[in-house]
Amino acid sequence: MTAPLRAIHVEDPITPQVRAMLEALGEDPAREGLAQTPARYAKAMRYLAGGYALDVESVLGSGVFAAEGEGAVVVRDIEFHSLCEHHLLPFYGTVHVRYLPGRRIVGLSKIARLVDLFARRLQVQERLTEQVADALVQPLEPKGVVVIAQAHGDARRAEAERRHAHARAARRARRDRSARERR
Repeated sequence: MTAPLRAIHVEDPITPQVRAMLEALGEDPAREGLAQTPARYAKAMRYLAGGYALDVESVLGSGVFAAEGEGAVVVRDIEFHSLCEHHLLPFYGTVHVRYLPGRRIVGLSKIARLVDLFARRLQVQERLTEQVADALVQPLEPKGVVVIAQAHGDARRAEAERRHAHARAARRARRDRSARERR
């Protein structure tokens, strides 16, 4: 008779690091609301940074074909989300890709998958556009490629809100000081 198989749970190496971070911030990672947070965060990070596990060849696969026309190929409003490599905070937006076919073309859905591949890495907007363009140049040999990203980020928004709050506080202080001077 054989013994029943037992599942072996292996903790993601990110999980204890998140526990340590929560403790360093003064939180109790064992409290009810946070007990599962380190594991959930690790799972989320594995998804958000999942682009490292992929490569251009596997994304394009058999989606490259001989070019038959000369008109521009345009894919607009490809939504993406990524993590800013400077703060590990989200940024998101849309990418627009236009290329003039040379010898080959690629299926339109593959362009969106390329954007996702590079967006799911720690990133900056400028590099994202370069990586998507470069990923199209080698297999397609186009006459030209343009990639434009329009993005918004939580790091920039937080900084702008912080500056705005300081400006409001400074204006209030000046207003309060003038009111006192009038008395």
